[in-house]
Amino acid sequence: LLLVAAAPAALAGEPSAEARAVVASTSDEVLAVLRKKDSPTDQRLGELQQIAYQRFDFPTIGRLVLARGWGQLSPAQQQEFLEDFKRHLSLDYGRRIDAYTDQTVEILSDRSEPNGDATVKTHVHGANSGLVAVDYRLRKIDGQWRVIDVIVEGVSLVSSYRSQFQEIMASGGATRVLQVLREKNSQAPVAASAG
Repeated sequence: LLLVAAAPAALAGEPSAEARAVVASTSDEVLAVLRKKDSPTDQRLGELQQIAYQRFDFPTIGRLVLARGWGQLSPAQQQEFLEDFKRHLSLDYGRRIDAYTDQTVEILSDRSEPNGDATVKTHVHGANSGLVAVDYRLRKIDGQWRVIDVIVEGVSLVSSYRSQFQEIMASGGATRVLQVLREKNSQAPVAASAG
C-alpha cells in the first residue's frame, strides 16, 4: 500500500479500468498521508490503516494465505487470525512510513482476469530504491473493487505469507500460527489499533 502514488484516473466502463481507478484514488489518499511529515508516525499509521481497511479485503487475503489451513481453524480462530494478521501487516508497513522519500508511481496497464479479478501493473520510481515493479490483484466484492494481493518484483504477498504459515501450521497447527502472530504483534515498536 505504501508503494502506491499518484496516477491518472482510468476511463470507467471496463472492469479492469474500474480497478485501475481504485488504485489511482487510493494512491492519492496514501500520498496525502505520507507527505504529512510533521504529523506523528502513529497518527499517520492510523490514517493509513483506515485506507487499507477500506481498500484491502482481509477476509479473502486471510483465506488465500492459509489455503487448506483455513478449514483447520474454528470460526473463532479464523476471526482471531484475521484481526492479528491485519494488525501484523499494519505494523509491518508502519515501520516503513518514515522512509518515504517522494516516490512516484506510473500505472502501466490494467487487465481483466479470466475469473473476474483484475490486475493493475505499476512501476514505482524512487530516488533511493530505483524502479520497482508493483502489481495489484483486485476482486469485486459486494460491489466494490478490493485489493486481494500485492506482487512486488514478481513476489506475491499472499504466496510469501502462505509459505511461512504452512510451515508453522505443519509443525504446530492452528494454535501455533495464532501464537506466532500474537508474539510478532506484541514485539512491534509502533503502536497501532486493529481498526
